[in-house]
Amino acid sequence: MEANFRWSLVTAVAPVAWGTNYFVTREFLPPGQPLYGAALRALPAGLLLLAARPGLPRGAWWWRALLLGVLNTGGFFALVYVAAQRLPTSTASTVMATAPLAMMLIAWAVVAERPTPRHLAGACIGVAGVCLMLLSGRVAADPLGVLASVGAMAMSSLGYILAKRWNEEVDVLASTAWQLLGGGLALLPFAVAAEGVPAAADGPALLGFGYVSVVATALAFAAWFTGLRRLPAATVGLLGLLNPVTGVLLGTALAGEALTARQFCGLLLTLAGILVGRRGRFLTARDGGNSAGSN
Repeated sequence: MEANFRWSLVTAVAPVAWGTNYFVTREFLPPGQPLYGAALRALPAGLLLLAARPGLPRGAWWWRALLLGVLNTGGFFALVYVAAQRLPTSTASTVMATAPLAMMLIAWAVVAERPTPRHLAGACIGVAGVCLMLLSGRVAADPLGVLASVGAMAMSSLGYILAKRWNEEVDVLASTAWQLLGGGLALLPFAVAAEGVPAAADGPALLGFGYVSVVATALAFAAWFTGLRRLPAATVGLLGLLNPVTGVLLGTALAGEALTARQFCGLLLTLAGILVGRRGRFLTARDGGNSAGSN
């Protein structure tokens, strides 16, 4: 139990760092070139992790790195951009908050981790909390935007579970580096075609890119994939709900946004969902339905 709690803390670094990414991107990064921004986020992070664990992919990892890179970074970032352009942030974030449920179902099919009622209950409570925090009831739902958001959620959920299945074969830092480099390189041709010459970055933008690449990408993805290796996918998915919680709290603390009573209740409900799900146990096909570990 203590070891799993420790790995949960490590994994939580990722959604908290991703939650800070909204504020940093809005305040410091240049607008209008999101594909270049995504590539510049992924490529330096991949090179940094590759410097920590030098080495090239071997065998099947050449195509796995590209596939996971597209699912978890390249294609994911592109779909998130489409969703952000066509949907209010609250709607897109709420769709993405259903990822824990998607990860549980995909993990059941791909890595034989069957979610328990506590896991499912925690996910439902957490999603309800995110809806309470973010949805105002006055949002317009653009069909293409919703489709892009659902696609991004499903793509990343599948990518995370495939990474969980395959990452046991190699060092987690190396596999994370290859994914980030594969995703970044896949994005570059689309960035050149769609956005032309990248805009010059000033000092604050360079610092912002540095933070996003080192903290919100290299450190965050390394922590996330380490958690996927050590913990059940259901637990990791629930910890991902800390992403919108962090975004709301950071907006209140640094951006001067008011935290309403409704948002506060939603925040507490989301945290309750994480705690409820984390106390569950997961079952695998390997042990014939016996308890395989605790979260």
